[in-house]
Amino acid sequence: MARVSLNILSIQSWVAYGHVGNASAIFPLQRLGAEVWGVHTVQFSNHTGYGAWRGQVFGADLIRECVTGIEERGVLPRCDAVLSGYLGSAEIGAAVRDAALKVKAANPKALWCCDPVIGDTVPGVFVRPGIPEFLRDQALPAADIATPNQFELEWLTGQAITSLDTAKAAITALQAKGPRIVLLTSLRTEATGEDEIELLAAEGGGFWRLRTPMLPLSVNGAGDAIAALFLFHRLQSGAAAPALEAAASSIFGLLSQTLAAGARELQVVAAQAEITAPTRRFRAEAC
Repeated sequence: MARVSLNILSIQSWVAYGHVGNASAIFPLQRLGAEVWGVHTVQFSNHTGYGAWRGQVFGADLIRECVTGIEERGVLPRCDAVLSGYLGSAEIGAAVRDAALKVKAANPKALWCCDPVIGDTVPGVFVRPGIPEFLRDQALPAADIATPNQFELEWLTGQAITSLDTAKAAITALQAKGPRIVLLTSLRTEATGEDEIELLAAEGGGFWRLRTPMLPLSVNGAGDAIAALFLFHRLQSGAAAPALEAAASSIFGLLSQTLAAGARELQVVAAQAEITAPTRRFRAEAC
């Protein structure tokens, strides 16, 4: 398939050292050939998983100013998608939502991919009060794509996920509230093997499941990268299944090389060949 030039507005955090937020999403998108307009919500020395960091959280007004400046260049009608992730506050979330709505008004075909970062099984909810509710009630109803993990999908829908059927029911419940395309990451059910991890994508009433080996590592930024990869490939292919296959294959390659290197940070640059030509390709099955 011939590649079409894409323009993506990515509004996320930024770290000088390592790869999370925009520092995890922008380079893979650029490596795939997209133009990325990065707006940073924070500028930190490193991600907070280290326990110590330096830098600043930017205010919602700065995000609005940057987006307005882009708008003044007359390019929003050429923006194909908005990508958003971790929100430092509900006020920042409102600025991100308004930016996405502004893009969609200028280009009705543009997609908003909202990664609803709320928490994980351990340690639970780790964002500030008000953010989960903002994502559930204001962001996701306006989004086209959502990429929650299992914990986040359970929180957003109030439904426990223990099987493929309950995962599909939770996704359907989320779709009923707004996002028509959902990628459920880090899925584990009673049928998942001990050494496996699953992803489940849904669009247009169809569901596709993909399994990969579960690697013995935990790094920050992998969720940011897979959201970016899934968005790009969904824009390219126009369908969830091939986007799932391409994104999962690339992220598995990046994680595999990160494990082999014994690195704490996702090896986005060193393993960049996995972004465009994954060593191992996984196939999704309709379910």
